[in-house]
Amino acid sequence: MKNKTEKKSEFLFGKRNYIIMLIGIVFISLGFIFMSGGGSEDPNVFNEEIYNWQRIRLAPTLVIIGLAIEIYAILADPKK
Repeated sequence: MKNKTEKKSEFLFGKRNYIIMLIGIVFISLGFIFMSGGGSEDPNVFNEEIYNWQRIRLAPTLVIIGLAIEIYAILADPKK
């Protein structure tokens, strides 16, 4: 059993930091979901869906935004 005089170990980040990290993970996940699919079962058939705006512009933008949010969450000072 722990003594009552022992201090509780504190988390590395504050609650706000963890919420921001979760938002960043959601952005990154959405980016990878938009990147997936669109391929063709037959290697001899060209599927032009692979070049739609979701895969070319939206998905990489979401991933980059998510990474920026993650970096901010790590570097931000925790509010106590």
